Amino acid sequence: MGQQEKVATSLAGAVSEGISASLVSVDEELARRYPGDPGTRQPVHTVYVPGDAFDAGTIRSWGDQALAMLDEHAPDAASLAAALGLPDELADDVHARVRAKLEHEPIEDLRVDFEDGYGGKDGAAEDADAARAARLISEAYATGTAAPYMGIRMKCMEAAVRDRGIRTTDVFLSGLMEHGGLPEGLVLTLPKVTYAEQVSAFVRLVEAFEKAHGLDAGRLGFEIQIETSQAILAPDGTATVARMIDAAEGRATGLHYGTFDYSACLGVSAAYQASDHPAADHAKAIMQVAAAGTGVRVSDGSTNVLPVGPTDKVHDAWRLHYGLTRRALARAYYQGWDMHPGHLPTRYAAVFAFYREGFEQAAARLSAYANQAGGDVMDEPATAKALSSYLLRGIDCGALGTDEVARLTGLTRADLDGFAAPRRGDLTATAP
Repeated sequence: MGQQEKVATSLAGAVSEGISASLVSVDEELARRYPGDPGTRQPVHTVYVPGDAFDAGTIRSWGDQALAMLDEHAPDAASLAAALGLPDELADDVHARVRAKLEHEPIEDLRVDFEDGYGGKDGAAEDADAARAARLISEAYATGTAAPYMGIRMKCMEAAVRDRGIRTTDVFLSGLMEHGGLPEGLVLTLPKVTYAEQVSAFVRLVEAFEKAHGLDAGRLGFEIQIETSQAILAPDGTATVARMIDAAEGRATGLHYGTFDYSACLGVSAAYQASDHPAADHAKAIMQVAAAGTGVRVSDGSTNVLPVGPTDKVHDAWRLHYGLTRRALARAYYQGWDMHPGHLPTRYAAVFAFYREGFEQAAARLSAYANQAGGDVMDEPATAKALSSYLLRGIDCGALGTDEVARLTGLTRADLDGFAAPRRGDLTATAP
């Protein structure tokens, strides 16, 4: 036993109490504005289907079309690996998982579109399509055939289409209530937001709907679509998107980047409008920083290059989509848009390869951290959070199995959830 050290202090307890009292408002502000990730599943993509084209068979139809394309253009693991540049050791597993995904859950998030993808319809037609969407989505959830997340993108809050957007939202939500209530996976997307006041206006809209139906306050959240330069940079030079999150009053669930509207807004030529353009990277970096810690998730945009035609053309489009998806994942954009059934095979191939190739290393590092076993990397609590979040995302999308994660980490799902959502103070603690 060594000599016991004498502990000396110089400050009275009142000093600590006074400092804490002076920071009460800051503590409350941190808790309100930065609650952290909600810990729920984030879909790997969002599929947009025009309101007049959506029907009860849409999800299965997309899955069947994607399977047919896979069978025609990459019928086995070797051909898929050759087309996409997959490592040989991942090819069999990724190909099998992609097929299984397309068979059992081809779409993770579906948005019935009443904005750009809808076209010009008269009011009666849009009313009917919105009511039909509500009925079909309600029936899908009741029968177990729904995607995990479903909802609509209404028209924006700009003057020319504002009344129509409000009415479509009302018709759709009222229809859901008529057919059994709001499903847990409901998602609303507000497009072309340029001012925080438009977000505040949409908050007033959903508040009014909640009150009209006796729903809990805050039941209705929504995504904000970032498609204009004004959404990134305000006239005074500040970040508008951060104001938008605040204006949502805790209801914002996501920020979705609109590749082509945003690019066109900046004057980018059509041939260069893509999610990897420097202008896109700048916008998404601003979105990412503004959303960090708020519980609002960021989604990448889409590619408009469709995998259609002969096999060589399909493979070219697949390689592009696969590469863009992998690039987004590396930048922590875990969600994107898919515009065509042919994008589903490469969406899932990219996502599954991303999680499969890093799985063993992530599991080993998290296991060593949890067991204080040391190793060749000194991980901190923030890194443990990232490691467990990575594994949880892999499990949620089907890239990883719960059993294999438990086998390599020795951790349960509850353990992973605990590491992924630590208390704020834990992230600044010293690693064990």
